[in-house]
Amino acid sequence: MQLGFVSAILPDLTLPEVAQVAAQMGYSCVELMCWPPSRAERRYAGVTHVDVTDFDAGQAAEVNGVMADAGVQISGLGYYPNPLAPNVEESERAIAQIRKVIAASSLLGVGRMNTFIGRDWTRSVDDNWPRFCEVWKPLIKFAEDHGVKVGIENCPMLFSKDEWPGGKNLATTPAIWRRMFDEIPSPNFGLNYDPSHMVWQHMDYLKPMQEFASRLHHVHAKDVRLDQDRLNDVGSLAHPLQYHIPKLPGLGEVNWGKFFSVLGEVGYRGPVCVEVEDRTYEHSLEARKTALKQSAVYLRNFIADQRL
Repeated sequence: MQLGFVSAILPDLTLPEVAQVAAQMGYSCVELMCWPPSRAERRYAGVTHVDVTDFDAGQAAEVNGVMADAGVQISGLGYYPNPLAPNVEESERAIAQIRKVIAASSLLGVGRMNTFIGRDWTRSVDDNWPRFCEVWKPLIKFAEDHGVKVGIENCPMLFSKDEWPGGKNLATTPAIWRRMFDEIPSPNFGLNYDPSHMVWQHMDYLKPMQEFASRLHHVHAKDVRLDQDRLNDVGSLAHPLQYHIPKLPGLGEVNWGKFFSVLGEVGYRGPVCVEVEDRTYEHSLEARKTALKQSAVYLRNFIADQRL
């Protein structure tokens, strides 16, 4: 496996600076964010370390050169919008950008891009299904044609009033993943698996890695702490941020020893990227760098340094 981090936590740094941070802290790779250059719509969104707007072979060579100079690889390209948004214009923009990120991943020789399925949060899973098929069957065919694997993160995107009640990402549970992969059986269609989202949904985060081993295209390392007293007070149907707190690996409920034991046993040999969303470390750039350093030191207990 290769230890990396998600570049969204360093929005104020350029690509060369991000690569240097990774090298200095002993990371092997970075998941590079590819949002369209614009104002962020939410926390950790709107970050652009690779602008794929008119991406060509020359730009790909430049990006690869920057990473090679630092001795750091690209784990994948990341872009996490809502391609099934009920607003047609928003949906079409997201779909077009996903295609550009897939194409850029191919040009870079990375072969991975990570995103969300999306969802109309006011409708049921069944009611979202026709739109899922309409959008994602051609997207995965496009990825196949470009030799790119698409990893869907299992975050429900159900944290605030505007995402209530269904969340803005359909791919949240094993039952839904099973249905998705039956509908689109392509091996290029898989998961960017984050165990923390299983924890706050009160689900087993180890068993899915066994069932969906062949679909693990990319992994996020994020932890979460549950506030049981608060949960007892507001209940599991409250907005989840009322009773759970994203944390750095090792500071929450995930048993990382068991996690990496199972991950290795199922044959996963890809990138594991730290996703920093711990607000204790958000007050400054230096604090966010500290979060990355602390996470690297901790996770090196479980991951030897291997190249992609």
